[in-house]
Amino acid sequence: MKRHKALEQLSRDHHQALFQAMRLKRAEEADAGSVLGDFLDFWFGVGYLHFRAEEEVLLPAYSAYGDGSREEVIRVLLDHMHIRREAYELGELKKDPAPERLHALGEKLDAHVRHEERVLFPLIEEALPDDELVRVARGVDEVEKAG
Repeated sequence: MKRHKALEQLSRDHHQALFQAMRLKRAEEADAGSVLGDFLDFWFGVGYLHFRAEEEVLLPAYSAYGDGSREEVIRVLLDHMHIRREAYELGELKKDPAPERLHALGEKLDAHVRHEERVLFPLIEEALPDDELVRVARGVDEVEKAG
């Protein structure tokens, strides 16, 4: 799907997230610890900044042009809350996680990314004028670089 240039960085982050989701969904007892470690490296390196960029830049920009209380938007925020909580709880574990827990996180992350790519981003691209999308891209870049 062709994405507006302003959303390309977020879509690149999504590719990484989908790879992590696939690994989480395939985790077994023997590799659960390493799969979790790789996910946490992604989360603390890219994932949490990606969520911040969406919450602090993308969605507020959308709310100036569209209805921020739409179910499509609320779902993104709820997903962020659940994924963030699970990432931090898994990061606190002192032992390898049950594969089922990783599978559930992988399913949630996969569905979340696909929702943003198929539903949220087209909604935003339709609502925001080009100059606002350019401003969003700068804001996303600033959040992800600020870390």
